Amino acid sequence: MRRSRCVLPALGLLLITTACQGDPAEPAGAASEPAAPHAATATAKPANGTLRWSKAVVWSGDLNACRQGAEAATPKCLTTAMQAGGASADAVAAAQQLSTDGDLAFVTAWHEHDGIGVATVTYPFRANTNEGTRLVDAGGKRIDVDTVQWTDTLRADPAMQALLKTHPQAIPFAPAQAAGTAPLPDGGVRLLYRTPLRDCHACAEAGQLQIGYDFDAKRHFIGQQVVP
Repeated sequence: MRRSRCVLPALGLLLITTACQGDPAEPAGAASEPAAPHAATATAKPANGTLRWSKAVVWSGDLNACRQGAEAATPKCLTTAMQAGGASADAVAAAQQLSTDGDLAFVTAWHEHDGIGVATVTYPFRANTNEGTRLVDAGGKRIDVDTVQWTDTLRADPAMQALLKTHPQAIPFAPAQAAGTAPLPDGGVRLLYRTPLRDCHACAEAGQLQIGYDFDAKRHFIGQQVVP
């Protein structure tokens, strides 16, 4: 997995303490179950070849043919179904970029937010967490906001330590949700995303981890950081 080159500054957490209510995102986004604990970073991928993601990579169609039979939930079946459903060549190429390690995906929506592309990615064959988000900068680099990593540094944050006293099993559960924007110096912008912290899929939120994704005035990605 490629990592951002930026160095995370002092950590801060937005925590909302609640009780657990019972048992129950390029590297792919979050899996159907939470990945093993990771650090607070996101996956940034450069543009693949000449394909630049835009609204042309969007497709929405019928995948029933890929839900049963010998080729159920295979990359070949996804490609065939998309082509039969009128998907553009760019949409098929984007799906092939996203569908790695047997985790099939394609782009189902696109919009621009303050000059930054925001793609909604659908994982049609997952049991849980069927949607994710990629941010696309001016150079075509893609940032997966659902790949949140969990490190000892993050766990050592005082606010996190307080939460772990009552929720020692709490970890991030994708998908992350958009939480607004903030201006940066010299015309840059920060897009904020919050990821729930839970003990399990069916548990109530123990807190939230908020990360800012930073872009310069020309909308090139310059790094991310945990923010309060």
